Amino acid sequence: MSRTSASKNGEAAAHARIGWYRSVSNISHAFAIQSFAAELAAAAGKDQRTFILELIGAARIVDVRNTTKDFWDYGENPDTYPIDTGRLRSVVELVTDKAGWGRQVPKGHGLGLAVHRSFVTYVAAVVEAAVDEKGNLTVPRVDVAIDCGPTVNPDRVRSQLEGAVIMGLGLATKSEISFKNGRVQQNNFDDYQVTRIDEAPRETNVHIVPHGYDLLPGGVGEPGVPPIAPALINAIYVATGKRIRTLPIGQQSLKA
Repeated sequence: MSRTSASKNGEAAAHARIGWYRSVSNISHAFAIQSFAAELAAAAGKDQRTFILELIGAARIVDVRNTTKDFWDYGENPDTYPIDTGRLRSVVELVTDKAGWGRQVPKGHGLGLAVHRSFVTYVAAVVEAAVDEKGNLTVPRVDVAIDCGPTVNPDRVRSQLEGAVIMGLGLATKSEISFKNGRVQQNNFDDYQVTRIDEAPRETNVHIVPHGYDLLPGGVGEPGVPPIAPALINAIYVATGKRIRTLPIGQQSLKA
């Protein structure tokens, strides 16, 4: 097989009508990459925060056009919206500082970290997960840090990130679309489950990286969702030693 053909995916016909989910492919990308990074950290015997910062490396501008001709920067010009690893590092450092990374947590609790760039914005999340002896999951606290460039309306940014936390937890724990005999099985919110108020985090904190207008503004509606699921899964691993690789969690056992 030639190098060119090996680098491309073969086309496959879709047997169901496809519609976009919020954050689009970033949800699956962030889950795969950030869960794997945490697995590597555990295998290496390293702290998640230390390991992810080592992976990111020094602050620099990455010109991905040197490695791919198909790079799409959310419709923006990569010259004005480059991939800036310094900004990626900064949200990791901010959210772990604000969440008290390394603090003592009760038995059955764990802290998980994830970071992702999407829609030309950088977001990192720390989720505290709690799993009791019966395997019941609760989320006492979530901290999110966002670098979206200049912030015109901070309250709107916070509300978008708070909503992203709820949506991210829902898709990680219970929201599922399944098919049978070629048809979607779910019809409404009685069988397509979402996070209810009694399942929401008791505490959600949003931390905004301050910027003047030296940078152009980035997105705030969709970038908050992708890091939530992997941060939760990484926290569950710390709390229980159980590694979740398939979402939603659903009926998978979380007992330690």
